[in-house]
Amino acid sequence: MMQLVPIPLGDGMTALGVEVKLPKTTLLAVTTDKGYIMCGALDVALFDSNPKLKERGVLAARAVGVRTLQELLDAPLESVTEAAQAAGLSVGMTGIDAVRRLASL
Repeated sequence: MMQLVPIPLGDGMTALGVEVKLPKTTLLAVTTDKGYIMCGALDVALFDSNPKLKERGVLAARAVGVRTLQELLDAPLESVTEAAQAAGLSVGMTGIDAVRRLASL
């Protein structure tokens, strides 16, 4: 089952929450037009270590140990891509702060 949820960010901005229920796990992501945050299933290191992926400059970050979209928004980021770091995201910032930053780019 898949669920799409609008995430109001204030100032007329909205992100999109995506929840995909799979056997024994749930994939969670919150996306903007510029980038996204995701649950622990995201392999941030792969984006930075694979030359073909790195050249894309993907703005992405990951929070671990989350089970709901709200937990993803509340959790501190555990890792961010180099491109996301250059855009102002950092390890430790909350998911909601990261999404607001991405939405404002």
